[in-house]
Amino acid sequence: MNSIKKQFRSFGYAFRGIYRSLATQAHLQFHAFASCLVVLLAWYLGVSALEWCILVLTIAAVWAAEIINTAIEHLTDLVSPNYHPLAERTKDAAAGAVLVLAIGAVVVAGIIFLPKIWLII
Repeated sequence: MNSIKKQFRSFGYAFRGIYRSLATQAHLQFHAFASCLVVLLAWYLGVSALEWCILVLTIAAVWAAEIINTAIEHLTDLVSPNYHPLAERTKDAAAGAVLVLAIGAVVVAGIIFLPKIWLII
């Protein structure tokens, strides 16, 4: 029984982390807005089940990368409160990883949506 309580508590911590990140990180707020637009467009265009799966996994990957980036930034600030070139490189690399994934997400959206939009036009 104790293990089950720990499991539920862990979920609570995870949801708190998502909430705090969403409440404080402008980039994650942007991704949330973009995610809503993607979901609405996918619904409107009637994407297939496979396309839904690809879109959901892509959205989740971008969100996860942004939250990991936030965690890296917080940890870097903790261990290096003053400026340090390695802290700067760490933060830049983490942000770069999010950018790579976000660009990939735009490409995925283009591959899925553009042919459907082209048919409507």
